[in-house]
Amino acid sequence: MAAAPVFVPVEEYLRTSYSPDAEYIDGQLVERESTMGENEHSAWQKALVVWFEMQAAKAGIRVRPELRVQVDAYAFLIPDVTLLDRSRPAEPIATHPPIAVIEVLSPGDSLKRLMKKGERYEKMGIRTILVLDPDGPAYRFREGKLEPLAERAFTLEGSEARFDLDEIAKLVD
Repeated sequence: MAAAPVFVPVEEYLRTSYSPDAEYIDGQLVERESTMGENEHSAWQKALVVWFEMQAAKAGIRVRPELRVQVDAYAFLIPDVTLLDRSRPAEPIATHPPIAVIEVLSPGDSLKRLMKKGERYEKMGIRTILVLDPDGPAYRFREGKLEPLAERAFTLEGSEARFDLDEIAKLVD
């Protein structure tokens, strides 16, 4: 028999440190995938940060790995990489829609959980939601659907930042 869910007040979540950091959804702590610390996931996350950091000043973005994003009053998600609009003031937790969020899939990720995250990101107003599979294709979450990425290179809406999957893949070591 499954244990009853334990509800945590949002104030407690915000003042508590978790190792690894946990997401917060509707009063519950949600552990992130245990494989996040594995080489392939980490290598892709680093490659994304390096790629976008090279463009940051010129493209008007801030690049943040594993930044808490408050997608609504009772949900804080932690994308693998978040791209913020540099013209906005820096915040401890992102409360304005980022330019883009990127999730790197782990073997234990479930499609159901990924779709729910995508829906929350979209409701917040994030226009570019990307999902990269280290062992396969890349996807874009748009209008409630996860679709294979049609273009491997494009400019992110709302910025001068450029996404180029082939160039990012060259940075993975």
